[in-house]
Amino acid sequence: SGIHAVPAEFVRAQMDAVFDDLAIGAIKIGMLGEGATIEAIASGLAQRAAVPVVLDPVMVATSGDRLLEPAAVEALRTRLIPIAAVITPNLPEAAALLDEGVASSAAAIEDQGRRLLELGCAAVLIKGGHGAGSESVDYLIRPSGTLALPAPRIATRNTHGTGCSLSSAIAAGIAKGEDLATAIQNAKAWISAAIAAADRFSVGHGHGPIHHFHRYY
Repeated sequence: SGIHAVPAEFVRAQMDAVFDDLAIGAIKIGMLGEGATIEAIASGLAQRAAVPVVLDPVMVATSGDRLLEPAAVEALRTRLIPIAAVITPNLPEAAALLDEGVASSAAAIEDQGRRLLELGCAAVLIKGGHGAGSESVDYLIRPSGTLALPAPRIATRNTHGTGCSLSSAIAAGIAKGEDLATAIQNAKAWISAAIAAADRFSVGHGHGPIHHFHRYY
């Protein structure tokens, strides 16, 4: 049997249940799958515009396969990106959002980030993990300027969940009251340590998980 997406109306019901019961300090959105789900989330968030949204536009698998159909990508561009406090694409996802090739220089990355800002989000964090070199450089692009955030590139196969975990950590920082740049820098420090500690695990035969709880064991 195939894998089926959670029905859009159920996603909306889950959102409403959580918002009706809890005080929400930040929202993180990851892989969405279908245009109907994007529409349901966008309509639900329209009533909660004061809550900052961290949007991780998961569009491209590690294999290079596209994970969203064209109609869903357009819904992502027009319905969710404009309400985001920050979007966190990696290099292939930034390129896919713009329907062009992957940027291979700092100037090209910044150019793509500035054009992504034109879609309506307040900030863009383009993650450089797919780049080359001894450092992995992320770029925070805002209307006020660009901040380069380098980190040592760590040799490990255990990188599963890196992007999802980074965007979640950014949202957690914002929910704690950190400004965006501080939340990103703290999240990067945590994720770098989680990647460095990942080889303590031996899980399965593919790309294993990072070590989320590296501070504790």
